[in-house]
Amino acid sequence: MSKLTLIEITQDEIDLDALLSRITSVNTGAAAIFTGLVRGFTQNGRQNVTEYLEYEAYQPMAEEIMKQVAEEIRIKWPDVEGIALVQRVGRLFPQTPTVMIACSAAHRNTGVFEAARYGIDRLKEIVPVWKKEVGPNGEAWVEGEHFHEIRK
Repeated sequence: MSKLTLIEITQDEIDLDALLSRITSVNTGAAAIFTGLVRGFTQNGRQNVTEYLEYEAYQPMAEEIMKQVAEEIRIKWPDVEGIALVQRVGRLFPQTPTVMIACSAAHRNTGVFEAARYGIDRLKEIVPVWKKEVGPNGEAWVEGEHFHEIRK
């Protein structure tokens, strides 16, 4: 059985059906999917209204590190057949999907839930994607924690 992997930085809307078709086969019986969305407000010490988020990435580097994350998933969960790591860039408004992580396998008890969770956590930790939050009180770059080693 070949392993299916989709790695993508895109300005296009994320299409769940199209994404799943690229990481599943006739042997697939389970897929776990995580989708991050733009919130209309955040609470970082005080409540902030979000008009939109502006995502930026250096695509070649970001996609290379996303491949690393997929490899880490395959090492930790060898029964995972399909992996999708898709990050949107550009101006995104509240309730818009910003990222989608999906893992597929023959059965649900093969680690697909844990693998998808690991995928989003690692994407946030090591993939060079920058996010600017824009609201009525101005704009600010939102910092994240970045680590480059493989997490155990």
